[in-house]
Formats: sequence, structure tokens, C-alpha cells
Amino acid sequence: MFELLEKLCMTPGPSGCEKQIRELIEKEISPFVDSVETDVMGNLIAHKKGNGKKLMFAAHMDEIGLIATCHGEKGQVYVAGLGGVDPYASLYQRVQFLNGAQGVVAPDGKADLLKDLKLGQLYVDVGAKCEEEAKELVAVGEAGVFVGDFYEQNGCVISKAMDNRVGCFVLMEAIRRMKKHQNDLYFVFTTSEEVGLRGAKTSVHTVEPDYAVVLDVTRAGDIPSAEKVALEMKKGVVIKVMDRGFIAHPIVNDRMVTLCKERNILYQMAALANGATDAGAIHLSGGGVPTGCIAFPLRYMHTTGETVAKSDIENAIDLTTVLIEEGII
Repeated sequence: MFELLEKLCMTPGPSGCEKQIRELIEKEISPFVDSVETDVMGNLIAHKKGNGKKLMFAAHMDEIGLIATCHGEKGQVYVAGLGGVDPYASLYQRVQFLNGAQGVVAPDGKADLLKDLKLGQLYVDVGAKCEEEAKELVAVGEAGVFVGDFYEQNGCVISKAMDNRVGCFVLMEAIRRMKKHQNDLYFVFTTSEEVGLRGAKTSVHTVEPDYAVVLDVTRAGDIPSAEKVALEMKKGVVIKVMDRGFIAHPIVNDRMVTLCKERNILYQMAALANGATDAGAIHLSGGGVPTGCIAFPLRYMHTTGETVAKSDIENAIDLTTVLIEEGII
């Protein structure tokens, strides 16, 4: 089962450049839905026809990345971040641009590595000896992603781009497993979440759902470097009460809690002061959409070592599948 998750994580898809990951998802889910379309924002919208309420599930398929902004006379490729790129976590990491060129993130001579390091003080070394050579390898506007292997150990999966390929994976697996459904179902794989929930803002106007459920990662609080939140890996799927961007609708959350109790699905609740997901855009669209969020505790967010527990993923698949089959009301 986790071979598909590895394939998703290893397929590049920085914000605004999701074509490759979108094509992979479309290929995998097409046999299980009635139709699939791509809207003008690049969102992938799959439809499974039904007679009940419109129920929308959303998972963003973009990942953080870098985009080339200019070149230096010694062959440097200066970059800006696509999403929340931490300059310290980026140092000496390998980057692959979508045209195939690779390089290493390095500091320029002005950078103070110990204090107030900014992304603008970093560049990607692509092995060029001069500005002209660098331009031939990586043009201005070329996007790239960080390079990181996929690894399984001690009941966990570790990789770059777990945010949010694990959400896509859970939704895809639930689509594959569903045996029945009462609602008119829409499965939306959104673009540009990392740069402002942009795909979600437009997709919800296309679908006009009665209810929505977003799938995304959330920061685990069970490591010394994490902020203090009551979330632990291997303690179950997360049902969000709130985060910085939204407050879950009680109808949706109560339904998810009830289903977890009835089906013996291990779960934990989360009320967070920080973090945001596509739910922040969806629940405010139109006249408002009752929205909930299924999340997965993740360590080391926005690094090449993002870590999620397999058991939490499996509980999330169980909850998503039963929601698809049984609906909200």
C-alpha cells in the first residue's frame, strides 16, 4: 500500500507547477470515479455521482519549493521560496529543478549562518562557473523541489513532501476502498495551498458543496523542538477543532467523532493556535460551508525528513472511507 505513497512523494509538484503530480493522481483514481476534470487553477476535481448532499473532500497536492529569481556573476542561482521555506533547514540541501538540473543550497558571503539568516542570502550552486553558464542550466522562473529519499522504519514513513502527499494518499486509498455511497461526492486535489490556499478558494465555487472535509498534515507535539500541543504520533488520526485559519463546524466534527467511536478508529482531538489548511478558504466561501479537517501528526514539517506514523495513516484511511460511504448526515 505504501508504494503509492512513495511514488507520490517522489513526484515533483511545487506550488504553481503541479502538472506531474496531478497526472499521477488522475491516472490512479480514474477507474474508481465517474469523471475527472482539471479547472483553470490546475485543481483536479473527481466526481462520483450520487443522489444525496454534495460532499467535498480536499487535499492539496503541491509541496514547498524554490524558484529562480536571478543569477550571480560567479554562477550562482538566487532563489525565492514557494511556500514556507526555512533558510536554516534549506542549507546544503540538494534541489532539483523541474528541467532536471540539480544543485546545492549554499550561503553567499554576506550570510551570517548563526543569526537572522534570510532566504535571500542563499543561492543554489549548480556547478556553473559564470552567469551565462548558470542561465543555460536554470532560467529565471524555473521552479524546483528539495531532494529527499523515502524511507520506512519502526512503523513510520519518512520523506520530503509528506506535506501533503500523505493527505492525497489517504484520500486516494479511501476512494479505492469505498463500496457504497449516499452522497454526491467530489474529490478535489488542490493547487498552491502552500502559497495562500489559492486552489481551494476557486474549487469550492465550482463544486458548491453542502459539506466539506479537508485532509492535511499537522505538527506533532511529541518532540522536544515542537511547540506544546496535545498531538502525538501513533495515537491516531487527528480531528481538528480549530487552527489559525478556521474553526470546525460542530455538525462535521460530531459526525467524525461518532464514526470513530462506532468503528473503533483511534483518534485524537486538536485545538491549535497556529497552522492553516485549505479548510480556511473553503469554510468561508459562498454563504459558508460546514467544514471539518482530518489531519495526520507530522514531525519536522517543511524539511526533507518529514515523518508520519503508518498507524495514523491507516486510521485516517478508515475514517475517510466511512465518511465517504456514510456521509455527514
